[in-house]
Amino acid sequence: NYGQTADDKAQKLIQKLMFATFSVILLVLVAMGWREALTVGIAVLVTLAATLFASWMWGFTINRVSLFALIFSIGILVDDAIVIVENIHRHFAFDKSSPVQLIARAVDEVGGPTILATFTVIAALLPMAFVTGLMGPYMSPIPINASMGMLISLAVALVITPWMARRLLTNTHQVDSSIAQKIDLQINYFFEKMLRPFLQGNEAKNRRHKLYGGTLAAIVVALALVGVKLVVLKMLPFDNKSEFQIVVNMPEGSSLEQTAAVLDELTAEVSKLPEVTDYQVYAGTSAPINFNGLVRQYYLRSGPLVGDIQVNLVDKHHRSRKSHEIALAIRPALDDIGKTHHAVVQVVEVPPGPPVMAPIVAEIYGPNNAAQRALTTQVRQLFGRTADIVDIDDSNEAAAKRYVLELDREKAALFGVSQAQVVQTLNIALHGSDATFIRAGQERYPIPIRLELPVADQAALEGLLSLQVQSSAGKRIYLSEFVSVKQLPWDGAIYHKDLLPVTYVTADMAGQLDSPLYGMFDLISNIKSTLKDTVNQYFIAQPEDPNLFAIKWDGEWQITYETFRDMGLAYSVGLLLIYLLVVAQFRSYVLPLIIMAPIPLTLIGIMPGHALLGAQFTATSMIGMIALAGIIVRNSILLVDFINLKIAEGSALQEAVLQAAIVRTKPIVLTGLAAMMGALFILDDPIFNGLAVSLIFGILVSTLLTLLVIPVLYFSYLNRRATPR
Repeated sequence: NYGQTADDKAQKLIQKLMFATFSVILLVLVAMGWREALTVGIAVLVTLAATLFASWMWGFTINRVSLFALIFSIGILVDDAIVIVENIHRHFAFDKSSPVQLIARAVDEVGGPTILATFTVIAALLPMAFVTGLMGPYMSPIPINASMGMLISLAVALVITPWMARRLLTNTHQVDSSIAQKIDLQINYFFEKMLRPFLQGNEAKNRRHKLYGGTLAAIVVALALVGVKLVVLKMLPFDNKSEFQIVVNMPEGSSLEQTAAVLDELTAEVSKLPEVTDYQVYAGTSAPINFNGLVRQYYLRSGPLVGDIQVNLVDKHHRSRKSHEIALAIRPALDDIGKTHHAVVQVVEVPPGPPVMAPIVAEIYGPNNAAQRALTTQVRQLFGRTADIVDIDDSNEAAAKRYVLELDREKAALFGVSQAQVVQTLNIALHGSDATFIRAGQERYPIPIRLELPVADQAALEGLLSLQVQSSAGKRIYLSEFVSVKQLPWDGAIYHKDLLPVTYVTADMAGQLDSPLYGMFDLISNIKSTLKDTVNQYFIAQPEDPNLFAIKWDGEWQITYETFRDMGLAYSVGLLLIYLLVVAQFRSYVLPLIIMAPIPLTLIGIMPGHALLGAQFTATSMIGMIALAGIIVRNSILLVDFINLKIAEGSALQEAVLQAAIVRTKPIVLTGLAAMMGALFILDDPIFNGLAVSLIFGILVSTLLTLLVIPVLYFSYLNRRATPR
């Protein structure tokens, strides 16, 4: 019941959205107090309500992706309010001005960097809305909703938050001095211990160089996790569904009864699974259309050679194994049954995407059909010898006998029998015909009287040739008198793609690495070593010369390439927009590079985070990585802006850098924790797990490193400019 599952998921996500909102408010409550928490809470609720209204005006519906967009956005929507409330809160601790002047001064101090930081987040996210292909329409609610939410949150933070602060944070409201002093002392001690050695002393320069070198080494090590397969690349992970499908392809020449018998054997094995509630078998026809039937066109399957088994599982809350684990467990036994009957048995899971013919597809091109078929057979054998490649099939029909009934027209003419009589007789015998209709009793519709040979007689040529036809003289004559049987080979189908004749080999990947990309790379290597240079392999375009042997890799690889290519371009455009925004604000071409330096630092958290949790790096992980570019730049802007402010007030460079780190640590840590808590609630989702891992570990590591690396980098830059040459 797809309606029920969709409703359950939507209700669960709405609960998570409420929990995420409450968690962020609780965080502010613990860090600053109930008045500040109430101020931030009202700002968040107003922002969410306005964002939902804007989303409705844009044309989005409440669905899994739009709800995930809101949950993902909770952490960044609250950032503006937290930064402004925290600065007002800080000013109340030492500024004795009137509340109106104090709030105005506090908002003015962080207003510029907050506006700039908001637009950097939008600049990072918004280009994803223009991604084409599969992921563009599917994921577009995330960048669009988040961007609209960021603009709304900025307006709320600059208008409603100061007003709420004026109403709640009066002059009589004082910060708990003991708690505040303890926190300030700990922060002061930490940065005096960690940061000052990089700013002064004879070894300060060497320490800075070691810091830069260690950071670069950590980035290289993080990227190396992909090379050693501790982080697995995949388009989208498997979801934990309550169903899977078994698709059976029998060899040519098989009867419907043989197909049904094989399906019976398969279902006997399926019924042994404790998680199975029921199953339904379809012999000679397709199952009712589902996601696989839609994207892989299973609904077009028909004929005696094909069969489907639709298997339903108990609810995921009542079983310990995921649907993917169940499919992996049952596959070997089903494969053995298929091999016994020379059938191809495929265990097909309901995928979240992408819509492809099969996870691994090799399109084979050649100078003629015979050569293509021969190469297809060779490639299929290589598929079978490659580890973890399963559910292998190809477009070549199995060798089967084909019987042609030839009419001796001269003899038939002598007997006075027409060709039409022969064709009609055979057609009635094999396919049946309604000879007449009768009405019996109170039946609403007439009952047909159907003429047709029994199924057993239809399979015997002798029975067909023993049929009689009536001659023009009224004499009954056996068909065997003037009909002969010729045995010919089966004529294979010829497939075309973009006007080029093509054959296919398809497969899936099962094993420790269930990403089809790794199976495809192993196949590429095996084909290259076995077939040498006789076959060219193409990856992103079809071969130009159809007279040469070639293999074009398709399937999940093609969608993965297009998606990551487009998202990589969106990432690049986002970085360029961030750079231009920071250049416009600080009137410098070098300073933006310092401010954007933490962006690569996110890799130090993202890749080890995926490896630690055993999560695959997917398209949603890439979305998290792109979002981090804007989120983490906010921290740099706050630090650099405060350093400039202190220098303008007359502070020494070293003290300005230290003060910036000390004063801005609390809002930076609070906004980072808020974003991490929002992501924490989607960590258990199979599809968006990668997005959550990227945000949690990327923010955790890059925030800590930003508080150290950015002050040191900016100090080096200003110190070098101030030092006479």
